[in-house]
Amino acid sequence: MQTFYAFQAVFYPVSEEILRQDLADCVGACPFVEGLVFVDALFDVIAGYAILAKSYSTEYGGVCIWIEDLYIKKDYRHKGIGTQFFTYLETHYRNHTVRFRLEAEPKNKTAIQLYQKCGFEIVPYIELAKTWKKGKPYE
Repeated sequence: MQTFYAFQAVFYPVSEEILRQDLADCVGACPFVEGLVFVDALFDVIAGYAILAKSYSTEYGGVCIWIEDLYIKKDYRHKGIGTQFFTYLETHYRNHTVRFRLEAEPKNKTAIQLYQKCGFEIVPYIELAKTWKKGKPYE
C-alpha cells in the first residue's frame, strides 16, 4: 500500500495512520470495504492487492463497487493478474446488478488499456470531493 500511495497519481499524501485503518477495515467487520491479496503461489509472495468499496447506485438500481486500489508489483505485471481479478469480480457478482467504477491517472496508459480490454469505458464525469473527518474538515 505504501508503494501504491507513493505514486504521483495521489493528490495528497496518505499517512501511515490511514493506511493502517484501511487495512484494519479490510480484514475487520466493516461491511463497506473488502480487501483482496494476489499471491504468487509458487513462491508464496504477495504479487499485489485490491481494495473494493461497496455502496448503492440509484442511477443503476444496484450495487456500486468502487475499485479503490488495484496494485500489482512491477515483476508481476503483464502476467494476467489484472484480467483474472476482473474475471473474478464478474463471476462473484454475476447474480447482482452491479456498477464497477475506478479511477486512473491519465498517464497510466497501460492500466487504462487493461481496464478498457475488460469492458470499462471512460465516463465524462467531473468528480468533486469534500472530506470531513470526525466533525471537521480534513486537513
